[in-house]
Amino acid sequence: MVIKQMETADEITGKVYVHWKSWQETYRGIVDRQFLDELTLEKCESIARGRFDNTLIAKDGDAVIGFVSYGRYRGDELENTGEIYAIYVLAEYHGRGAGYRLMQEALSQLSEYPTIAVWVLKGNEKAIQFYMRCGYHLDGGEETLLLGSPVTAVRMILENCG
Repeated sequence: MVIKQMETADEITGKVYVHWKSWQETYRGIVDRQFLDELTLEKCESIARGRFDNTLIAKDGDAVIGFVSYGRYRGDELENTGEIYAIYVLAEYHGRGAGYRLMQEALSQLSEYPTIAVWVLKGNEKAIQFYMRCGYHLDGGEETLLLGSPVTAVRMILENCG
């Protein structure tokens, strides 16, 4: 497995598939079914084409099997904080270290920030446990997202040791 900066059109296409497939695998029962049914590969592609400067991918051979996007925290309430915007790994690769390696590489890219935040949907216990194993803790931050119907996202914080 290789972790690298996303660069080529094929890698962007692979990231699009991982994004779409991960939502289908992860969020059934958490997010409104109609929202997921309407989240097409084309919608994921339009999202991916606009965001790739701070995206690392995990590859198994030529196949993209996961990605992480990161940068400066997007909210105003936390100063001098980095953020993991998204991290997804295909379900068939869960437990093989891809997510952990993506997270560690993103954290090294965010080493200038003393604190790192990530938002996770309430009810996504597998992801919450993954973030806890990476050193994050819930800090009480919550926001409501409209993903077909309202869902709650909770914020987790990591004190970054760089």
